[in-house]
Amino acid sequence: MEHIYAVAALWLFLAVVSAVIAYHLKIAIALVEICVGVAVAAIAGAFGMFDALGSNLVWLKFLASAGAVLLTFLAGAELEPEVINKKLKEVSVVGLVGFLAPFIGCSALAYYLLSWDFRASLLCGVALSTTSMAVVYAVMLETGFNRTEFGKGILGSCFVNDLGTVIVLGLLFAPFTYKSAIFIAATLAALAVLPYTTRWLTKGYANRTAAIRTKWVVFVLFGLGGLAFWSGSEAVLPAYLVGIALAEFANKDAHWLRRMRTLTVGFLTPFYFLRAGMFVSVPALIAAPFVFLALLCGKVFSKIFGLYPVIGLFRRKRDERWYYTLLMSTGLTFGTISSLYGLSHGIITQAQYSFLVAVVIGSAVVPTLIAGYAFLPKHLLPKDNIKGAVFGEENAAEEG
Repeated sequence: MEHIYAVAALWLFLAVVSAVIAYHLKIAIALVEICVGVAVAAIAGAFGMFDALGSNLVWLKFLASAGAVLLTFLAGAELEPEVINKKLKEVSVVGLVGFLAPFIGCSALAYYLLSWDFRASLLCGVALSTTSMAVVYAVMLETGFNRTEFGKGILGSCFVNDLGTVIVLGLLFAPFTYKSAIFIAATLAALAVLPYTTRWLTKGYANRTAAIRTKWVVFVLFGLGGLAFWSGSEAVLPAYLVGIALAEFANKDAHWLRRMRTLTVGFLTPFYFLRAGMFVSVPALIAAPFVFLALLCGKVFSKIFGLYPVIGLFRRKRDERWYYTLLMSTGLTFGTISSLYGLSHGIITQAQYSFLVAVVIGSAVVPTLIAGYAFLPKHLLPKDNIKGAVFGEENAAEEG
Protein backbone atom coordinates (compact mmCIF):
# COMPACT_ATOMS: atom_id res chain seq x y z
CA MET A 1 0.00 0.00 0.00
CA GLU A 2 2.88 2.40 0.74
CA HIS A 3 3.97 2.09 -2.92
CA ILE A 4 0.56 3.32 -4.11
CA TYR A 5 0.71 6.32 -1.81
CA ALA A 6 4.27 7.10 -2.89
CA VAL A 7 3.40 7.00 -6.60
CA ALA A 8 0.24 9.07 -6.07
CA ALA A 9 2.23 11.63 -4.07
CA LEU A 10 4.80 11.89 -6.87
CA TRP A 11 2.12 12.51 -9.50
CA LEU A 12 0.30 15.10 -7.40
CA PHE A 13 3.64 16.80 -6.72
CA LEU A 14 4.12 17.03 -10.49
CA ALA A 15 0.59 18.49 -10.71
CA VAL A 16 1.51 21.17 -8.15
CA VAL A 17 4.72 21.99 -10.04
CA SER A 18 2.68 22.25 -13.24
CA ALA A 19 0.26 24.66 -11.58
CA VAL A 20 3.12 26.91 -10.46
CA ILE A 21 4.67 26.90 -13.94
CA ALA A 22 1.29 27.61 -15.54
CA TYR A 23 0.77 30.56 -13.21
CA HIS A 24 4.08 32.19 -14.12
CA LEU A 25 3.87 31.45 -17.85
CA LYS A 26 0.18 32.40 -17.97
CA ILE A 27 -0.84 29.37 -20.03
CA ALA A 28 -3.34 26.57 -19.54
CA ILE A 29 -2.36 24.18 -16.77
CA ALA A 30 -3.50 21.17 -18.82
CA LEU A 31 -0.86 21.94 -21.43
CA VAL A 32 1.84 22.38 -18.80
CA GLU A 33 0.91 19.02 -17.26
CA ILE A 34 1.35 17.38 -20.68
CA CYS A 35 4.77 18.97 -21.14
CA VAL A 36 5.84 18.06 -17.61
CA GLY A 37 4.79 14.48 -18.32
CA VAL A 38 6.95 14.41 -21.47
CA ALA A 39 9.97 15.85 -19.63
CA VAL A 40 9.69 13.58 -16.59
CA ALA A 41 9.26 10.48 -18.75
CA ALA A 42 12.31 11.42 -20.83
CA ILE A 43 14.47 11.97 -17.74
CA ALA A 44 13.27 8.78 -16.05
CA GLY A 45 13.82 6.80 -19.25
CA ALA A 46 17.38 8.12 -19.58
CA PHE A 47 18.15 6.63 -16.14
CA GLY A 48 16.25 3.42 -16.82
CA MET A 49 13.57 4.29 -14.24
CA PHE A 50 10.50 4.81 -16.42
CA ASP A 51 8.61 1.94 -14.78
CA ALA A 52 9.09 3.62 -11.39
CA LEU A 53 6.72 6.37 -12.51
CA GLY A 54 3.86 3.87 -12.45
CA SER A 55 2.13 5.16 -15.58
CA ASN A 56 0.99 1.63 -16.48
CA LEU A 57 -0.37 0.72 -13.06
CA VAL A 58 -4.01 -0.33 -13.27
CA TRP A 59 -5.23 2.03 -10.54
CA LEU A 60 -3.44 4.98 -12.13
CA LYS A 61 -4.90 4.16 -15.53
CA PHE A 62 -8.32 4.16 -13.88
CA LEU A 63 -7.77 7.58 -12.28
CA ALA A 64 -6.58 8.99 -15.60
CA SER A 65 -9.55 7.49 -17.44
CA ALA A 66 -11.95 8.75 -14.77
CA GLY A 67 -10.49 12.23 -15.17
CA ALA A 68 -11.11 12.16 -18.92
CA VAL A 69 -14.65 10.86 -18.39
CA LEU A 70 -15.63 13.47 -15.81
CA LEU A 71 -13.98 16.30 -17.75
CA THR A 72 -15.88 15.24 -20.87
CA PHE A 73 -19.10 15.09 -18.86
CA LEU A 74 -18.54 18.63 -17.58
CA ALA A 75 -17.90 19.82 -21.12
CA GLY A 76 -21.27 18.43 -22.18
CA ALA A 77 -23.00 19.84 -19.10
CA GLU A 78 -21.82 23.35 -20.04
CA LEU A 79 -23.69 23.20 -23.35
CA GLU A 80 -26.97 24.88 -22.55
CA PRO A 81 -29.59 23.40 -24.93
CA GLU A 82 -31.11 26.75 -25.85
CA VAL A 83 -27.71 28.16 -26.79
CA ILE A 84 -26.88 25.14 -28.95
CA ASN A 85 -30.28 25.35 -30.65
CA LYS A 86 -29.56 28.97 -31.53
CA LYS A 87 -26.10 28.04 -32.85
CA LEU A 88 -27.08 24.75 -34.49
CA LYS A 89 -25.97 25.86 -37.95
CA GLU A 90 -22.63 27.13 -36.68
CA VAL A 91 -21.67 24.08 -34.62
CA SER A 92 -22.83 21.68 -37.34
CA VAL A 93 -20.93 23.35 -40.19
CA VAL A 94 -17.77 24.11 -38.21
CA GLY A 95 -17.74 20.67 -36.59
CA LEU A 96 -18.18 18.76 -39.85
CA VAL A 97 -15.53 20.78 -41.69
CA GLY A 98 -13.25 20.45 -38.65
CA PHE A 99 -13.48 16.67 -39.04
CA LEU A 100 -13.45 16.26 -42.82
CA ALA A 101 -10.57 18.61 -43.67
CA PRO A 102 -7.88 16.89 -41.55
CA PHE A 103 -9.32 13.41 -42.15
CA ILE A 104 -8.90 13.76 -45.90
CA GLY A 105 -5.68 15.79 -45.71
CA CYS A 106 -3.82 13.62 -43.18
CA SER A 107 -4.94 10.36 -44.78
CA ALA A 108 -3.59 11.54 -48.13
CA LEU A 109 -0.36 12.80 -46.55
CA ALA A 110 0.30 9.49 -44.78
CA TYR A 111 -0.49 7.42 -47.88
CA TYR A 112 1.26 9.43 -50.60
CA LEU A 113 4.10 11.21 -48.74
CA LEU A 114 4.96 8.80 -45.90
CA SER A 115 4.06 5.61 -47.84
CA TRP A 116 1.93 4.13 -45.06
CA ASP A 117 -0.42 1.37 -46.15
CA PHE A 118 -4.07 2.21 -46.86
CA ARG A 119 -5.59 1.12 -43.54
CA ALA A 120 -2.83 2.81 -41.53
CA SER A 121 -3.34 5.99 -43.54
CA LEU A 122 -7.08 5.97 -42.84
CA LEU A 123 -6.38 5.42 -39.14
CA CYS A 124 -3.95 8.34 -39.27
CA GLY A 125 -6.68 10.53 -40.76
CA VAL A 126 -9.13 9.49 -38.05
CA ALA A 127 -6.66 10.04 -35.20
CA LEU A 128 -5.62 13.49 -36.46
CA SER A 129 -9.13 14.66 -37.34
CA THR A 130 -10.05 15.14 -33.69
CA THR A 131 -10.43 18.26 -31.61
CA SER A 132 -9.44 17.89 -27.98
CA MET A 133 -12.57 18.35 -25.89
CA ALA A 134 -10.48 17.90 -22.74
CA VAL A 135 -7.99 20.64 -23.61
CA VAL A 136 -10.56 23.02 -25.09
CA TYR A 137 -12.86 22.65 -22.10
CA ALA A 138 -9.96 23.17 -19.68
CA VAL A 139 -9.11 26.39 -21.55
CA MET A 140 -12.77 27.44 -21.57
CA LEU A 141 -12.89 26.99 -17.78
CA GLU A 142 -9.66 28.87 -17.31
CA THR A 143 -10.68 31.88 -19.37
CA GLY A 144 -14.35 31.89 -18.38
CA PHE A 145 -15.46 31.47 -22.00
CA ASN A 146 -17.46 28.40 -20.91
CA ARG A 147 -20.10 30.86 -19.65
CA THR A 148 -20.30 32.83 -22.90
CA GLU A 149 -22.06 32.09 -26.17
CA PHE A 150 -18.67 32.30 -27.89
CA GLY A 151 -17.23 29.52 -25.74
CA LYS A 152 -20.38 27.40 -25.93
CA GLY A 153 -20.21 27.59 -29.71
CA ILE A 154 -16.61 26.32 -29.66
CA LEU A 155 -17.56 23.45 -27.34
CA GLY A 156 -20.54 22.54 -29.53
CA SER A 157 -18.34 22.47 -32.63
CA CYS A 158 -15.82 20.27 -30.78
CA PHE A 159 -18.60 17.81 -29.98
CA VAL A 160 -19.74 17.54 -33.62
CA ASN A 161 -16.11 17.18 -34.73
CA ASP A 162 -15.34 14.36 -32.28
CA LEU A 163 -18.68 12.66 -32.92
CA GLY A 164 -17.69 12.44 -36.57
CA THR A 165 -14.35 10.92 -35.52
CA VAL A 166 -16.00 8.26 -33.35
CA ILE A 167 -18.59 7.34 -36.01
CA VAL A 168 -16.03 7.01 -38.82
CA LEU A 169 -13.63 5.03 -36.60
CA GLY A 170 -16.44 2.59 -35.88
CA LEU A 171 -17.60 2.38 -39.51
CA LEU A 172 -14.10 1.82 -40.89
CA PHE A 173 -12.54 -0.47 -38.32
CA ALA A 174 -14.88 -1.66 -35.55
CA PRO A 175 -17.12 -4.62 -36.36
CA PHE A 176 -20.73 -4.07 -35.34
CA THR A 177 -21.74 -6.90 -33.01
CA TYR A 178 -24.57 -7.66 -30.62
CA LYS A 179 -22.48 -5.95 -27.93
CA SER A 180 -22.57 -2.72 -29.93
CA ALA A 181 -26.35 -2.97 -30.25
CA ILE A 182 -26.76 -3.55 -26.50
CA PHE A 183 -24.48 -0.59 -25.72
CA ILE A 184 -26.37 1.76 -28.04
CA ALA A 185 -29.76 0.63 -26.74
CA ALA A 186 -28.71 0.94 -23.09
CA THR A 187 -27.19 4.39 -23.68
CA LEU A 188 -30.31 5.68 -25.44
CA ALA A 189 -32.53 4.30 -22.67
CA ALA A 190 -30.34 5.86 -19.97
CA LEU A 191 -30.31 9.24 -21.73
CA ALA A 192 -34.10 9.16 -22.08
CA VAL A 193 -34.80 8.63 -18.37
CA LEU A 194 -31.76 10.39 -16.90
CA PRO A 195 -33.20 13.93 -16.70
CA TYR A 196 -36.34 12.69 -14.92
CA THR A 197 -34.57 10.38 -12.46
CA THR A 198 -32.00 13.05 -11.67
CA ARG A 199 -34.68 15.65 -10.96
CA TRP A 200 -36.52 13.13 -8.76
CA LEU A 201 -33.38 12.33 -6.76
CA THR A 202 -32.57 16.01 -6.42
CA LYS A 203 -36.06 16.94 -5.27
CA GLY A 204 -36.33 14.12 -2.77
CA TYR A 205 -32.81 13.74 -1.42
CA ALA A 206 -30.58 16.68 -2.36
CA ASN A 207 -29.37 18.72 0.62
CA ARG A 208 -30.46 15.87 2.90
CA THR A 209 -27.76 13.31 2.11
CA ALA A 210 -24.04 13.46 1.43
CA ALA A 211 -23.57 14.60 -2.18
CA ILE A 212 -26.10 12.16 -3.64
CA ARG A 213 -26.20 13.99 -6.98
CA THR A 214 -22.46 13.58 -7.45
CA LYS A 215 -22.64 9.90 -6.53
CA TRP A 216 -25.56 9.38 -8.89
CA VAL A 217 -23.87 11.07 -11.87
CA VAL A 218 -20.58 9.25 -11.31
CA PHE A 219 -22.50 5.96 -11.04
CA VAL A 220 -24.17 6.58 -14.40
CA LEU A 221 -20.88 7.64 -16.02
CA PHE A 222 -18.98 4.62 -14.76
CA GLY A 223 -21.84 2.24 -15.59
CA LEU A 224 -22.11 3.42 -19.17
CA GLY A 225 -18.32 3.65 -19.40
CA GLY A 226 -17.94 0.00 -18.41
CA LEU A 227 -20.59 -0.98 -20.93
CA ALA A 228 -18.78 1.06 -23.59
CA PHE A 229 -15.51 -0.75 -22.98
CA TRP A 230 -17.31 -4.10 -23.04
CA SER A 231 -18.78 -3.28 -26.45
CA GLY A 232 -15.47 -2.11 -27.90
CA SER A 233 -16.26 1.61 -27.69
CA GLU A 234 -14.84 4.26 -25.34
CA ALA A 235 -16.12 5.61 -22.03
CA VAL A 236 -15.77 9.27 -23.00
CA LEU A 237 -18.48 9.07 -25.69
CA PRO A 238 -21.44 8.30 -23.37
CA ALA A 239 -19.95 10.73 -20.83
CA TYR A 240 -20.37 13.62 -23.22
CA LEU A 241 -23.92 12.58 -24.07
CA VAL A 242 -24.79 12.30 -20.36
CA GLY A 243 -23.43 15.81 -19.87
CA ILE A 244 -25.65 17.15 -22.64
CA ALA A 245 -28.67 15.30 -21.24
CA LEU A 246 -28.10 16.90 -17.83
CA ALA A 247 -27.03 20.33 -19.10
CA GLU A 248 -30.31 22.01 -18.15
CA PHE A 249 -30.18 20.43 -14.67
CA ALA A 250 -26.49 21.30 -14.14
CA ASN A 251 -26.83 24.93 -15.17
CA LYS A 252 -29.56 25.48 -12.56
CA ASP A 253 -27.13 24.65 -9.75
CA ALA A 254 -23.85 26.51 -10.23
CA HIS A 255 -22.62 25.49 -6.77
CA TRP A 256 -22.94 21.77 -7.55
CA LEU A 257 -21.25 22.25 -10.92
CA ARG A 258 -18.41 24.11 -9.21
CA ARG A 259 -17.87 21.23 -6.78
CA MET A 260 -17.77 18.75 -9.66
CA ARG A 261 -15.12 20.89 -11.34
CA THR A 262 -13.06 20.97 -8.15
CA LEU A 263 -13.15 17.17 -7.87
CA THR A 264 -12.29 16.74 -11.54
CA VAL A 265 -9.68 19.45 -12.13
CA GLY A 266 -8.21 19.38 -8.63
CA PHE A 267 -7.67 15.63 -8.37
CA LEU A 268 -8.40 13.53 -11.46
CA THR A 269 -7.35 15.37 -14.62
CA PRO A 270 -3.68 15.82 -13.59
CA PHE A 271 -3.33 12.04 -13.80
CA TYR A 272 -4.82 12.10 -17.30
CA PHE A 273 -2.76 14.97 -18.72
CA LEU A 274 0.52 13.92 -17.09
CA ARG A 275 0.07 10.34 -18.33
CA ALA A 276 -0.77 11.57 -21.84
CA GLY A 277 2.58 13.38 -21.91
CA MET A 278 4.42 10.27 -20.78
CA PHE A 279 3.24 8.43 -23.91
CA VAL A 280 5.69 10.39 -26.06
CA SER A 281 8.98 8.70 -26.94
CA VAL A 282 11.49 11.52 -27.32
CA PRO A 283 14.20 9.23 -28.83
CA ALA A 284 11.77 8.08 -31.52
CA LEU A 285 10.96 11.68 -32.41
CA ILE A 286 14.63 12.63 -32.54
CA ALA A 287 15.36 9.65 -34.79
CA ALA A 288 12.74 10.68 -37.39
CA PRO A 289 11.74 14.32 -36.88
CA PHE A 290 10.51 14.72 -40.46
CA VAL A 291 7.62 12.31 -39.93
CA PHE A 292 6.54 14.12 -36.78
CA LEU A 293 6.78 17.57 -38.37
CA ALA A 294 5.00 16.44 -41.54
CA LEU A 295 2.07 14.97 -39.62
CA LEU A 296 1.84 17.89 -37.19
CA CYS A 297 1.86 20.43 -40.03
CA GLY A 298 -0.62 18.30 -41.96
CA LYS A 299 -3.07 18.24 -39.05
CA VAL A 300 -2.79 21.91 -38.07
CA PHE A 301 -2.66 23.36 -41.58
CA SER A 302 -5.54 21.23 -42.88
CA LYS A 303 -7.61 22.35 -39.90
CA ILE A 304 -6.71 26.00 -40.45
CA PHE A 305 -7.27 26.05 -44.21
CA GLY A 306 -10.54 24.22 -43.82
CA LEU A 307 -11.91 26.07 -40.79
CA TYR A 308 -10.73 29.69 -41.03
CA PRO A 309 -12.91 30.61 -44.04
CA VAL A 310 -15.90 28.74 -42.58
CA ILE A 311 -15.58 30.33 -39.13
CA GLY A 312 -15.39 33.68 -40.91
CA LEU A 313 -19.06 33.19 -41.82
CA PHE A 314 -19.95 33.34 -38.12
CA ARG A 315 -17.15 35.48 -36.61
CA ARG A 316 -16.06 38.71 -38.27
CA LYS A 317 -13.30 39.90 -35.93
CA ARG A 318 -9.81 38.62 -36.70
CA ASP A 319 -8.85 37.59 -33.17
CA GLU A 320 -12.13 35.70 -32.67
CA ARG A 321 -11.70 33.81 -35.96
CA TRP A 322 -8.09 32.83 -35.24
CA TYR A 323 -8.77 31.89 -31.61
CA TYR A 324 -11.73 29.72 -32.65
CA THR A 325 -9.75 28.13 -35.48
CA LEU A 326 -6.66 27.36 -33.41
CA LEU A 327 -8.61 25.81 -30.55
CA MET A 328 -10.43 23.62 -33.07
CA SER A 329 -6.98 22.56 -34.33
CA THR A 330 -6.05 20.91 -31.03
CA GLY A 331 -6.19 17.19 -30.38
CA LEU A 332 -5.72 14.82 -27.48
CA THR A 333 -8.42 12.57 -26.03
CA PHE A 334 -10.03 10.95 -29.07
CA GLY A 335 -6.78 11.19 -31.03
CA THR A 336 -4.95 9.15 -28.40
CA ILE A 337 -7.89 6.73 -28.15
CA SER A 338 -7.97 6.23 -31.93
CA SER A 339 -4.21 5.70 -32.07
CA LEU A 340 -4.32 3.14 -29.26
CA TYR A 341 -7.21 1.39 -30.98
CA GLY A 342 -5.16 1.14 -34.16
CA LEU A 343 -2.15 -0.25 -32.32
CA SER A 344 -4.10 -2.82 -30.31
CA HIS A 345 -5.87 -4.08 -33.46
CA GLY A 346 -2.74 -4.28 -35.60
CA ILE A 347 -3.74 -1.48 -37.96
CA ILE A 348 -0.61 0.59 -37.24
CA THR A 349 2.87 -0.29 -35.99
CA GLN A 350 4.47 0.73 -32.72
CA ALA A 351 6.52 3.39 -34.51
CA GLN A 352 3.48 4.81 -36.29
CA TYR A 353 1.61 4.84 -32.99
CA SER A 354 4.43 6.83 -31.34
CA PHE A 355 4.36 9.45 -34.08
CA LEU A 356 0.58 9.78 -33.98
CA VAL A 357 0.47 10.20 -30.21
CA ALA A 358 3.32 12.72 -30.32
CA VAL A 359 1.50 14.71 -33.03
CA VAL A 360 -1.77 14.53 -31.10
CA ILE A 361 -0.07 15.90 -27.98
CA GLY A 362 1.88 18.47 -30.01
CA SER A 363 -1.37 19.67 -31.53
CA ALA A 364 -2.76 20.08 -28.03
CA VAL A 365 0.11 22.36 -27.07
CA VAL A 366 1.20 24.45 -30.06
CA PRO A 367 -2.14 25.83 -31.38
CA THR A 368 -3.41 26.53 -27.85
CA LEU A 369 -0.27 28.45 -26.89
CA ILE A 370 -0.47 30.55 -30.05
CA ALA A 371 -4.19 31.17 -29.55
CA GLY A 372 -3.74 32.25 -25.92
CA TYR A 373 -0.74 34.48 -26.49
CA ALA A 374 -1.55 36.07 -29.85
CA PHE A 375 -5.31 35.92 -30.45
CA LEU A 376 -7.14 35.86 -27.11
CA PRO A 377 -10.38 37.87 -27.72
CA LYS A 378 -10.20 39.80 -24.47
CA HIS A 379 -13.30 41.82 -25.31
CA LEU A 380 -15.37 38.63 -24.94
CA LEU A 381 -13.98 37.61 -21.54
CA PRO A 382 -16.55 37.71 -18.72
CA LYS A 383 -15.75 40.74 -16.60
CA ASP A 384 -16.04 38.81 -13.35
CA ASN A 385 -13.68 36.10 -14.58
CA ILE A 386 -10.84 37.94 -16.29
CA LYS A 387 -8.53 36.79 -13.50
CA GLY A 388 -9.30 33.18 -14.43
CA ALA A 389 -7.85 33.74 -17.89
CA VAL A 390 -4.48 34.28 -16.25
CA PHE A 391 -4.44 32.45 -12.96
CA GLY A 392 -5.68 29.06 -14.11
CA GLU A 393 -8.49 26.56 -13.98
CA GLU A 394 -8.84 26.34 -10.24
CA ASN A 395 -9.48 30.07 -9.87
CA ALA A 396 -11.87 30.02 -12.80
CA ALA A 397 -13.77 27.13 -11.29
CA GLU A 398 -14.00 28.78 -7.90
CA GLU A 399 -15.23 32.04 -9.37
CA GLY A 400 -17.46 30.37 -11.96
